[in-house]
Amino acid sequence: MSETSIRVRFAPSPTGMFHVGGARSALFNWALAQQTPEGRFVLRIEDTDAARNKPEWTEGIISALAWLGISEADPHFEGPYFQSAYADKHKETAERLYSGGKAYYCDCTREQVQERRGNPHLGYDGFCRDRGLEPGAGRALRFRVPGGGPTVVDDKIRGRVEFDHDNIEDFVIARADGSPLFVLANVVDDVEMGVNEVIRGEEHLSNTPKQQLLWEALGHTPPVWAHLPVIVNEKRQKLSKRRDKVALESYQDEGYLPEAMVNYLMLLGWAPGEDREIMPWEQMQPLFDISDVNSSSAFFDEKKLRAFNGEYIRALDADEFVERCRPYLAPDRTPWPADAFDEKAFRAVAPLAQSRIAVLSEIVPNVDFLFLDEPVFDEKSWNKAMKPGVGEEMLSAALERFSDPGQVWEAEALKTALEEVGQAQGLKLGKAQAPVRVAVTGRTVGLPLFESLELLGRDRVRARLKAALERVRAEQEREQADASAG
Repeated sequence: MSETSIRVRFAPSPTGMFHVGGARSALFNWALAQQTPEGRFVLRIEDTDAARNKPEWTEGIISALAWLGISEADPHFEGPYFQSAYADKHKETAERLYSGGKAYYCDCTREQVQERRGNPHLGYDGFCRDRGLEPGAGRALRFRVPGGGPTVVDDKIRGRVEFDHDNIEDFVIARADGSPLFVLANVVDDVEMGVNEVIRGEEHLSNTPKQQLLWEALGHTPPVWAHLPVIVNEKRQKLSKRRDKVALESYQDEGYLPEAMVNYLMLLGWAPGEDREIMPWEQMQPLFDISDVNSSSAFFDEKKLRAFNGEYIRALDADEFVERCRPYLAPDRTPWPADAFDEKAFRAVAPLAQSRIAVLSEIVPNVDFLFLDEPVFDEKSWNKAMKPGVGEEMLSAALERFSDPGQVWEAEALKTALEEVGQAQGLKLGKAQAPVRVAVTGRTVGLPLFESLELLGRDRVRARLKAALERVRAEQEREQADASAG
């Protein structure tokens, strides 16, 4: 490793689903690591909390990163390392700080501190600083914060941030059982792994002066710090797992493309310039500069993400789009029988769907009418399209026209035919086609109608028009009977 090589780290805790904020942090670190041949992105799993450490969650982190393109197959990737493997080093470091007079043991309880200070909101008062306690039951190890002057954090995003030592209590670095707290373990791990730039969320900024003090107490130069802006929802509230859609896996399952997600996340607090937004990773990564990241909160706009995804979907070539749709066409995700799927028909309709869907999972409701014996009706669409004076008349007239053996069964010819049928009913094409669309596809919105009619074929279209017409007439009869009874 050269003296100037960049070593960044991403150190998530395995606590469940992968947060989009964590994904943004990982990508910023990855972009920086890839900018030099010797740059390294270190993945460290902070797994010391047994209650929050499940193998499947660790696997989920690795899988989510790989989906984003952050993979051990790349030479810039290093790890994964596990914090638990460094437990002996954590304890050794705590003992070194104690023997060097930079930490001391304390047996004060929280209640005792509060009683002495008379205020539950004030921190530790240094009571045990000069008592000379040795290790023992009920005694935690506290770091001795140096007196005088502030700790200055030079942050690449926030600039110079000062933390007055008078406001930093002698903080605990190891519990009474010898186990380290996060603040110590994190520093020891970073030192051991040669991390020289730390890019993470702004919620960690308050930990930074304590960590910097530990770096210095251990005789090491602190890393370059960069604290990313918080990500907020449309109400400008910090994204919450309980309130917002934040799990990367949810977006992946819904059919967001990884390249679209990467592109969008990179823009949460940073911009490549020249008013460009849609940009592949290969172009964005060399332009990335952590110093250009804005310190203001970043709005996670799901509507904008959908728009990005739609752009990326439309940019796929036809074969790639078909392949990307495959997982959503699996038997366990589709309403039609497995043997009803027609590969040729799907490939024919795929380009029509590609220009309209925003996420891949929308492929199913757009094409299901092709593979179902009967369409699944959206009742709001049905009620809107089958209004008295329009529904029955158009279905009847369209059925008669499409039953003509001389009718050419091609999209343009079918469009012309339906226009003529509509004109005879005093309707423009937009209103004339609504009852027909609902009758054959089940919805008022979907793929182009006439291409859909062509793919369905004359016999299936006629059967659906006839079934819809029978339903309309049956509903009218019931309404008349109810009115008479009333």
